[in-house]
Amino acid sequence: MSKAFKKAVSAILGLSLCAGLCACNSQLPGEKSQAELDPDVSTTDASVAEDVTYGGDAVVGITQEPSSFDPHMAVAAGDKELIFNIYEGLYKFDSTGTLNPCLATDCEISEDSSVYTFTIREGVTFHNGDTLDADDVVYSLKRAAGLLDTQDGTALVAELDCIKDVEKSDDGKVVVTLESGNSELLSYFTTGIIPDGYDNCESAPVGTGPFMFDSYTIGENVTLVKNPNYWQNGLPYLDTVTFKICADMDSGLLELQNGSIDIFPYLDSVRADQLDPSQFTIESNGSNMVQIFALNNAVEPLNDPLVREAINLAINREDIIEVTMGGAGVELTTAMSPAMGTYYDSSLDGTYTQNIDEAKALLAEAGYPDGFELTVTVPSNYLVHVNTAVELASELSAVGIDLEIEQVDWATWLETVYTNRQYESTVICLTSDYAPYDVLQRYASDSSDNFINYSNEEVDALLAQIPTLADTDAKTAAYHDILNIMVEDNASCYIQDPTTLTAVSTRLTGYSVYPMYVQDMSQVKLAE
Repeated sequence: MSKAFKKAVSAILGLSLCAGLCACNSQLPGEKSQAELDPDVSTTDASVAEDVTYGGDAVVGITQEPSSFDPHMAVAAGDKELIFNIYEGLYKFDSTGTLNPCLATDCEISEDSSVYTFTIREGVTFHNGDTLDADDVVYSLKRAAGLLDTQDGTALVAELDCIKDVEKSDDGKVVVTLESGNSELLSYFTTGIIPDGYDNCESAPVGTGPFMFDSYTIGENVTLVKNPNYWQNGLPYLDTVTFKICADMDSGLLELQNGSIDIFPYLDSVRADQLDPSQFTIESNGSNMVQIFALNNAVEPLNDPLVREAINLAINREDIIEVTMGGAGVELTTAMSPAMGTYYDSSLDGTYTQNIDEAKALLAEAGYPDGFELTVTVPSNYLVHVNTAVELASELSAVGIDLEIEQVDWATWLETVYTNRQYESTVICLTSDYAPYDVLQRYASDSSDNFINYSNEEVDALLAQIPTLADTDAKTAAYHDILNIMVEDNASCYIQDPTTLTAVSTRLTGYSVYPMYVQDMSQVKLAE
C-alpha cells in the first residue's frame, strides 16, 4: 500500500445517520475545558458503584472492512471509530465534542505557539503490561511525525508534519517543538500513544484504551476484550465487544431485528421506524460530517466556476435530504457544518436556493446551452451516497446534465477517486476532527486530502496564517473569509450534515452518539 494511499482519506462514510442536529457543548481551539483547568479531572467521571452491572458482551454492526489497526496509519473513519477503544492520545474528545486531557494531564503552550509541553499522566499501563512514561510518548509522536531514524521524514499523521522535534525534559515532561508557531495543533494530539519501540500495531495492536484487541476475522468481525487494568476507575463495564461486519444498511437492519447485533449506528429514519421500540432505543446526534457532491475542479467542464455554480443552483438540498435521509439532515451551503459554532458563517445559508432558469442561463454562458454528460463515481457499499447520486441525476436532468452513475467497491473508490483523483464527480461524506482547521485544511492547494483539486492562492494564504493567530475573533474572521471565497469559487456542491441515528438494544445502556465518527464502548453496560 502506497504512502499516499495511507495518508489519503479523512473522508469516508455517510451511511444514514440521525434525526435533528443537536447543539454541542463543543470546546473549540483557544477555549479550556474543566478538565484542563483541573488536571485531576479525568475525561470520564466513572467510579465503582456497588449497583453497577459488570460483565456481558455487546455486538456493534459496522459496514466497512477494517483496513488498518495502526493508530498512525488509519485514515478511514471506519477504522478510527473502532480503534478509538484500543488507543488513546494525550488528549481525547468526549461525547459533547469537548477536547479533554487524557494520557497527558496538562499542556503548556508557548506564547508563540511553537512549543507544546505535556505533563504525562501517571499510573497508566499498556495492554502488554508496560507502564506508560515519557519515552513512549516521545517514540509515538516521533513515529507519527516521521522523525524516527528508521523513517524517511514523511509524517504518518499528515497534520503532525509541522513537528520539528520531540524530547523528554529532565522533569519527565514531553516537549514538542514545531517548525513554526501553530495554535491549532492541540486537537491532533489525540493520535494514539503506543509502547516505545513497538511497531506491530497492524497484527497485534497495543494501546492504553478501555478494550484490548483479541481477534480479527476478515469479512466477519473484530473482537475486543476488557482491559482489566484501565486507568479510568470503574471502566469499562463489558467483558467483550464485537464489531460485526455487515454488508450494508439493510443487512444491518435485518441483523438488528433477528438479535444478532445490539448496536447499529447508521440507520436512516425510515429504517429506524421499522424497529420495535420495546427492543430498541434510537439515539441521535449531529454527525459533524459534510456530504459533498464533489466536483473535480481539474476536469472539463467542471473546471469552469460558472458550471459549478449552475450545478449548485440546479439541485434542491431539502429534497435530497428527504429522499436519502428521511429529512434527518441539515442543509449545507459551505464546506463546514454549523456544528463548528461561531467558525461557521451562517450569512452564507441559502446562497444556492434552487433556480432552474438561472442554472440554465449559467450553463449557456459557459458554452453548454444543451447541457453535457457527467459521470458520478460512488462507493457501492454506502447506500445513502448511491441514493443521493440517483436523486442528483433526476434533478440535474432538468438543466440538461446527463449524470451517469458508476458504482465501485470501497477499495477502488479510495484508490481511484480519493488518492489518484481520476474521476469527474463523486458523492461522499467528509469527516474531520472536531476542529475548524481540520475541516478546511484539505482545501489547501498542496494538501494530500484535496481530492477535488481546488486551488485558490488567497485561501492558501489564509490557511497558512490561521495557525499563527492567537486571537479568536481574528481566527473566526479568517475562517469566514475562506468559506466566502469558496462559495464565490463554487468550489463544489455541499449538500448536508447527516444526522446520526443509532439503534441500541434495550438490553444495553450508557451508549452515547458522538458528534464525530466514534464508537465509544467504554461506558456501555447491561441494563439492570
